[in-house]
Amino acid sequence: MKDSIDKNGFDRIHDFVVEYKILSESEGGRRALPSQGIKWDFCYENPNHASNHLFMIWPQFVDKYGQVIPQSGNPVPSTGKARMWIVDNKMRKYHKHKIHLGLKANGMEGPNVVANYLITEIAGLLTNPVV
Repeated sequence: MKDSIDKNGFDRIHDFVVEYKILSESEGGRRALPSQGIKWDFCYENPNHASNHLFMIWPQFVDKYGQVIPQSGNPVPSTGKARMWIVDNKMRKYHKHKIHLGLKANGMEGPNVVANYLITEIAGLLTNPVV
C-alpha cells in the first residue's frame, strides 16, 4: 500500500484501514452516498468517550483491489474499505495509544453518525512521525 503516500496531501503512508458501512437516511445517516474526498470527523465508539469528542481523521475510500477510488464525483460504495489519515499531527501521539485492531468507531457529520468503522489494519500509525 505504498501508493498511499501523498495521495491525500500528506507526505507519509495512511495511518490505518477500516471496513466501513455508510448509514442510509432510514438508519439515521445520509440521504445520498458521498464521493471520494469527504472529510468526516472520526469518533471513537466507546462509552468512555463523549459524543462531542470528534477528531480530524479522514477516510480515503479504496476499491476491492485496494486501489484509491478516483475523485470523479461519483458516489463511493455503501460498504467497503477506507484508508484513514490522522490530519492533526499534534494529536498523533494521542491516537497512537487509542487505535488498535478490532476497534469500532464512527464517521460523523456534526453530531450525526453517518458511517460505522471497524479497524482492520494498522499501517503507518506506529511509524509515521509523531509531533
